[in-house]
Amino acid sequence: MRKRPPAAPHSRLILIPGWIACQLLAAGLGVLEACPALAASGPKNRPNILLCISDDQSWLHAGAYGNKTVRTPHFDRVARQGVLFTHAFCAAPSCTPSRSALLTGQDIWRLERGGVLYGTLPATFKVYPRMLEDSGYTVGFTGKGWAPGNYKAGGRTCDPTGNEYARRRNPEPPARSISPCDYAGNFADFLENRTPGKPFCFWYGAFEPHRPYEPGVGARTDKAPDDVIVPEFLPNVPEIRKDLLDYYFEIEWFDRHLGQMITLLEEAGELENTIIAVTSDNGMPFPRAKSTLYDHGVRMPLAICWGRQVKPGRVVDDLVSLTDLAPTFLEAAGLPVPAEMTGRSLLSVLRSDKAGQVDPTRDHIFTALERHAWCRPEGATYPMRALRTTGWLYIRNYEPHRWPAGDPDFISSHMGLYGEIDNGPAKTYMIEHKDDPAVARLFQLGFGRRPAEELYDAAKDPCQLHNLAADPAAAEVKRRLRDQLEQHLRQTGDPRAEGKSPWDRYPYYYKDYWRRASTPSVTTSTRPDATP
Repeated sequence: MRKRPPAAPHSRLILIPGWIACQLLAAGLGVLEACPALAASGPKNRPNILLCISDDQSWLHAGAYGNKTVRTPHFDRVARQGVLFTHAFCAAPSCTPSRSALLTGQDIWRLERGGVLYGTLPATFKVYPRMLEDSGYTVGFTGKGWAPGNYKAGGRTCDPTGNEYARRRNPEPPARSISPCDYAGNFADFLENRTPGKPFCFWYGAFEPHRPYEPGVGARTDKAPDDVIVPEFLPNVPEIRKDLLDYYFEIEWFDRHLGQMITLLEEAGELENTIIAVTSDNGMPFPRAKSTLYDHGVRMPLAICWGRQVKPGRVVDDLVSLTDLAPTFLEAAGLPVPAEMTGRSLLSVLRSDKAGQVDPTRDHIFTALERHAWCRPEGATYPMRALRTTGWLYIRNYEPHRWPAGDPDFISSHMGLYGEIDNGPAKTYMIEHKDDPAVARLFQLGFGRRPAEELYDAAKDPCQLHNLAADPAAAEVKRRLRDQLEQHLRQTGDPRAEGKSPWDRYPYYYKDYWRRASTPSVTTSTRPDATP
């Protein structure tokens, strides 16, 4: 079992605060000139770090995982030249909390307002890019950084991911839904502007494949709807096949810019000493995927390479969390990992010669969700915690009387009815055909209420469609996983473990919704058998 630190998420001790670093950069000074002792404290030839993160991509949708329809040659190259992780998970199936957790290396329930969509990330929480900046790194980002939310409300003056590079634009994107941001062009500007000899940390955050999609853009390529493998939780119909093709198209756009960035590193002679990590923030924007704790909501693509430091061509089955990336980057840079980080460095796994299960202690991970969209009266959350092991998925739903996909008669902040699910052809088709015999059960699974406890045999039921929580034959497994989950929540300071819910009153920084979350903290049950 992983050893976890005590709950101490509010350490304020940092060498150079991020806002000071921003002022120094704005004045034309680097951190090296500001504090030479910091630059001298790290090892020589510290690695560059390039994190590439797509927006709403489940793990199966890359060529390296065997998908023959979506083409991701550059992700596949990173996997081939480094390590492909088969069981990587984000901390939360929602953009803002997932990115907060990745940046801080902490579980979302420790991050206060950083643990909800359209929240803020208080400046009291250290983030790895700014820690690297304080030690002499040049940091930057392009595209979607820490978002969506209001980082200034948390006391920050800069985006937590770095200093923005956004000057370059694509004059004619290949589809209306594709962002005009020239990600690779902005990375080229970053490389050109950095101080020679300084290591860098760059965040490439694509807006793709987040919805909306241009309808039919995927079908206009050489792909055919019949080539799509439709997950079991979605109806296998032409409308949804075409929707999946549009989703694939945007993944390929993300991958194209990844390839251009790798070429830039090669041309600059920096590829050998650069850690490249490619992943996503949460799962595909379809019913029963994004905003859920099932595998299609939280299981992520992840490939990492680092020149000769990582033996190439290995496939690793360890269960890892994206919270593990922050301590990995810090350790690789020769910096101490803060005690409050619940993630564990992957450096020993990366430097191992083994494949398959490398670290036997990495046999479980934890995921969570509090508030995604404002899609219930008074902005009520749908709190969940989950424990995923090699063979099982256990989910605890703290408010099972609420609608997990959003209320069916409540217009949400920006997604209409059932606001936890992004608008699109898949959602529309399932709502319009919810009474059809071929769709009714899938509609219930994606849009209906869920019990307080869920238990799935992940090996036999990879799409997690058959809940075994009430099966007497699985009672002992359920008890063991429930106890393990609650022990971890208590050890890491989750208010839910004490029956508290501070998330209900956190502002929602979307339009004027931030004014509406002003209710006091409420108390909920900590026992699954005590909930309605």
